[in-house]
Amino acid sequence: MDRIAIISDIHGNIPALEAVLSDIKGRGISKIFCLGDLAGKGPDSELAVDMIKENCQVVVKGNWDYFMTKYADNAVIAWHREKLGKERLEYLKRLPVYAEFFMSGRLVRLCHAAPDDIFHRVQFTASYEEKITLFKAPEGEGRESDVVGYGDIHQAYMVNFDGKMLFNTGSVGNPLEITQASYAILEGKYEEREYSSISITLIRVPYEIEKAVQKAIESEMPDLEPYINELRTAEYRGRKR
Repeated sequence: MDRIAIISDIHGNIPALEAVLSDIKGRGISKIFCLGDLAGKGPDSELAVDMIKENCQVVVKGNWDYFMTKYADNAVIAWHREKLGKERLEYLKRLPVYAEFFMSGRLVRLCHAAPDDIFHRVQFTASYEEKITLFKAPEGEGRESDVVGYGDIHQAYMVNFDGKMLFNTGSVGNPLEITQASYAILEGKYEEREYSSISITLIRVPYEIEKAVQKAIESEMPDLEPYINELRTAEYRGRKR
């Protein structure tokens, strides 16, 4: 059996990313896919991009990654863009919207928010009708997927219906449910079209939150207080979930 670690929403939080990569290594997993939002929100977007490039075999684009390459007149985006530099911005710009492969006979599509739209947000509380749309083939593709994995909402969950599997990895660097980093493990036979067993596991990883807070303070980053509050409470911009 093959195992793939699927991470998402790093948001420049290096202590969280280091903890997750250490956990993945400790499990003997060498294949890592990233579902976007490497940059933004946290203080170390440039380090996050470098570490993802070094450790991940597949990377797709998130909405924050898109913002970094498109907008320079926003003060928050401009701060992160300055740290990223031209080469990393070009890397983010070239990232694909989704990735797909077969695993134990199932067609798996991985994306940040939806396979055809990085801004199409599907919350874990969404209706069946809304969730099932994530399996539709993107324009120009031939078939619906059997398994969809995504990030974006910073809340990990998994659901099975109509013979399909839908999961969200949660967030490595900006979790908004509990104050632990989150990722998923997909296990089966990679690139195998013959039907066999498959599993998805959601992993929670404690990390040094106060170390991440201190790095944010030292960076003098914009939106500092809302970011710190999210790390410490897992409440989005201080509001109750």
